[in-house]
Amino acid sequence: VGARYYTFVWTMALCMEAAGKVGVRVLVCDRPNPIDGVTTEGNLIKPSFESFVGLHPLPNRHGLTPGEVARFVQRRCGVECELDIVPLRGWRREMYFEDTGLPWVYPSPNMPTVDTALVYPGMCLVEATELSEGRGTCRPFEVAGAPGIDPEALAADLSRQNLPGCRFRPLYFRPKFQKHAGGTCGGVQIHITDRRRFDSYAAGVAFLQSARRVAPDAFAWRAKPYEFVADIPAIDLLAGDDKLRLALDSGADLAELASQWAQERAAFETVRREMLLY
Repeated sequence: VGARYYTFVWTMALCMEAAGKVGVRVLVCDRPNPIDGVTTEGNLIKPSFESFVGLHPLPNRHGLTPGEVARFVQRRCGVECELDIVPLRGWRREMYFEDTGLPWVYPSPNMPTVDTALVYPGMCLVEATELSEGRGTCRPFEVAGAPGIDPEALAADLSRQNLPGCRFRPLYFRPKFQKHAGGTCGGVQIHITDRRRFDSYAAGVAFLQSARRVAPDAFAWRAKPYEFVADIPAIDLLAGDDKLRLALDSGADLAELASQWAQERAAFETVRREMLLY
């Protein structure tokens, strides 16, 4: 779905690695990136922070198709295998999924709409906390919060950050399963008002920052193992290193960190262009 955390592309990468070891050719039937093939967000994974939510150094929102990710894995990550890619016909990089005319089939139970995919590169960071990321509701990743959070205060704090392309609506919600199942959570729903201006990763980071500021007693990092890793905090695996967690814990200004992320994406763009099929 265009996000580094979505494990399907890493399953593909592991298949490529295994196939290469036994001399089996890999065939990838390419699919559209549903949130466009242009935009990148976030930063790159650093060494020792690789996991099943990020095996190789892609940005959080990578702007590649699965076939292009396969080329990246083969050409830049040392995975040797015979690779054939069946390309898309009629797809253009600026397309969102609705532009393809194809039906949206849930790629997984908590990815019900294209808007879910659009907010996912940033709001998936909430998985690394004890806050609910909306699993167990009809709007996973679009709603987030926890018991003990004042929705009005959280929405007001987020609104003051003037993030482009989105609005935050205060609400209460009750997850049917997963975190805080059956409990009443105060939080927000994120509404995308301009897809071209919206930066999901910036919105997800802003949510963590505001939730911690508005409801420090409700905020906590996930301490349990995450995606088969027990010795690295979940937030570090999702963020690609420990800098975001340390900055949020210390209350530091995130502007310098955001500047570093922009530099990493700019450097990645040169690599990315070599992988493009369209």
